Amino acid sequence: MLGDVLPAELERVETTVTKWKAALRTPPICAALALLVAGAVSAASAQRRPVSPERAARVADSVLALLSLDEKVGQLVQSPGGRDQTGPTAPSGGEDAVRAGRVGSFLSFWGADATRRMQRVAVEQSPHHVPLLFAMDIIHGFRTIFPQPLGEAASFDPELARRASRAAAVEASAVGIHWTFAPMVDIARDPRWGRVVEGAGEDPYLGARMAEARVRGFQGDSGFTAATSLLATAKHFVGYGTTEGGRDYNTGEIGERTLWDVYLPPFEAAERAGVATFMAGFSAVDGMPPHANRWLLTDVLRDRWGFGGLVVSDWDGVGELIPHGVAATRAD
Repeated sequence: MLGDVLPAELERVETTVTKWKAALRTPPICAALALLVAGAVSAASAQRRPVSPERAARVADSVLALLSLDEKVGQLVQSPGGRDQTGPTAPSGGEDAVRAGRVGSFLSFWGADATRRMQRVAVEQSPHHVPLLFAMDIIHGFRTIFPQPLGEAASFDPELARRASRAAAVEASAVGIHWTFAPMVDIARDPRWGRVVEGAGEDPYLGARMAEARVRGFQGDSGFTAATSLLATAKHFVGYGTTEGGRDYNTGEIGERTLWDVYLPPFEAAERAGVATFMAGFSAVDGMPPHANRWLLTDVLRDRWGFGGLVVSDWDGVGELIPHGVAATRAD
């Protein structure tokens, strides 16, 4: 039934979003992505002139050369949005932080009018006019809700998963969102872990095929020049599904052969599909959490696989190094 309904629904959504985009005259993924994601491209203006990755990199380098250390750190800060009875709101003091260059992106702050107002603060009133990124967890649909990813995987139909992610990207991009923290491609074999439903289950082959499909769905086939593209995030790199006793944020241990044969293949598939960002996971690999694991983040992800995009921390993932016994203080 979902396969019968989806094509007509997607066509309706795309038609509506096209009208909204034309009315708002809002450019798609903005040039800020060049500062954060190597190889990403954007639209140069409301006329959507394409920008080559090389030119985007040159622009990024020229802007970075002007930033102070504090402003560079500010570009790495993601501030959570708030909520009230009318929906998402900017955090208290959010506009002042943007004006001062202390924020580079917002989480769970969306709405065409709201994001456009905040974006104007960034590009017109901040010292170096660097645009913001707006991010959100879009796990199984935005306005149109689809089955949980585990249910999608049960269809054994990657193309259907791609189309569902494409529909979610079309809807989310219409309200100012640039970046989704999906797909979750963790292999999970302990049903006590509540986040099993966010992934494709226990099989690395199926997990890899679903990872590829959902990355292509979120990001589209035309790169980030499309108005309906979302940056996808492969998470949680790697081994989050091994948490002992199914307790979230708990430690987990993986032998190296099992790591390569079972847990890494879906992430490598996402990287080969062109995923823009990775999110570090919580569970320890050989005693070291990924947030502080140079072997995983540099030797494997950067050097072996050639990933050139952005790695984002999970919620307070750096702070979680303290209970994992890797760091003694927040400064560490």
